[in-house]
Amino acid sequence: MLERKFANRPGWQRILERKYSQAYLDTNEFQGYITLLNTIKVSEPLSKKYGDQDIRIVDDGYMWLQQFPLGKNHSVTTMFDANGEIVQWYIDICTENSIENGIPYFDDLFLDIVLLPSGELIEKDADELEDAHKRGIIDKSLYDLAWEEQKRIKTQITSENFSLIRLAPPHKEILLDILI
Repeated sequence: MLERKFANRPGWQRILERKYSQAYLDTNEFQGYITLLNTIKVSEPLSKKYGDQDIRIVDDGYMWLQQFPLGKNHSVTTMFDANGEIVQWYIDICTENSIENGIPYFDDLFLDIVLLPSGELIEKDADELEDAHKRGIIDKSLYDLAWEEQKRIKTQITSENFSLIRLAPPHKEILLDILI
């Protein structure tokens, strides 16, 4: 069974105090949901290691902007530090983006891409995708979909045509006005 990930991260115990906002956009550049999770107070910071780099992705005052484009097989989380600087973009490959009980979600297809502000691209969790296919959690069509989507997104990023990267700061500004 695929993991369903909700934008408001309801079970995330690390977040002691939070603010959350969301909106639906239908513009020429983006159709779908955008959400903003502000981690006002956390029990402890969270960092991820990529090669030699330790990247802090959660701490007091960090914000996670998620973009859920309708009809696409990816969701993008842009992680901002307490100073509003982007620390990374995390692109989840998924079967779909949708909404349940008023909250946007995606069904995770294991494969991920991390883009650092330096331009470095990091592929993640190919082993999880392989294992899910081998164990019958996903079939060949979903397996192929994940690899095709990852390849398409990587091509768009390297050719600077992946618009969700560019749209992250203005999407964040939209949601800051309605943060509760």
